[in-house]
Amino acid sequence: MIYTVTLNPSIDYIVRLDSLTLGITNRTTSEEYYFGGKGINVSLVLSELDLESTALGFTAGFTGEAIEKGISNEKIKTEFIRLDEGLSRINIKIKSGEETEINGQGPHIGAERLEQLMQKLDAIKDGDTLIIAGSIPSSMPDDTYERMLERISDRDVRIVVDATKKLLVNSLKYKPFLIKPNRQELSEIFNVEVKTEDDTEKYAKELQKLGARNVLISLGGEGAMLIDEFGNKHKAGVLKEKVINTVGSGDSMVAGFVAGYEKEKSYPYALKLGSVCGNATAFLPGLATKAKIEELLQKF
Repeated sequence: MIYTVTLNPSIDYIVRLDSLTLGITNRTTSEEYYFGGKGINVSLVLSELDLESTALGFTAGFTGEAIEKGISNEKIKTEFIRLDEGLSRINIKIKSGEETEINGQGPHIGAERLEQLMQKLDAIKDGDTLIIAGSIPSSMPDDTYERMLERISDRDVRIVVDATKKLLVNSLKYKPFLIKPNRQELSEIFNVEVKTEDDTEKYAKELQKLGARNVLISLGGEGAMLIDEFGNKHKAGVLKEKVINTVGSGDSMVAGFVAGYEKEKSYPYALKLGSVCGNATAFLPGLATKAKIEELLQKF
């Protein structure tokens, strides 16, 4: 089973306007909403790839109920912990010329509820996959990810970490199967400017020395690079199509990589499927769909 963790899920409410003027009533030209959070995005794309997952995390209020109901399907089992107070956040994305975002804070998560999440991790067995992604809410301890990984350290679990800076570095002692920094994050971790392909490879291998098995580096418009656990370098480009939306592309790449490796145990294929899923999301208003993934696989 694949488990995803989203500590602070959201409803992303996207509004489009011809122009935005402060101090008056503005009228939208269109609106749409999506259920968000990096782990949720991974589960949703995995379901498009016909893989089952269990989504873990916290929800609260009517927005939390909407998130759980909205993402639940025959491929996604939701096991969120319901909080007694607060609301799962609504993030507002205003698209009018320049894009403006207003992100909610989310509900308070106390020690008792965190322990409930830890207990849910006890169901994870040898051979399962755990994907932890995104930031840690301000109400939770900074070492939450480390506590989670320590909880399952006695089992043979494929760990995937998609987080930034200290959160990522502190997870490396648990020897994650996959991490997915981008070039900017490599620069921040090592306090250097990572510009070239050689630099990217060099610092990805430094992360391997710290414990990561496979390092997948997203390079934006240049595609992606994988340094696999055997020290081999693999590269993937990007397809040429109009980019509509980049939100969730990285999460889609993680889902595709995990699915590709799960199906074929091949790192080149995992990188290919991951890249296709990332591209598919970029070319759609929402996340990658099965139809778009299949279309792009024929071109990649």
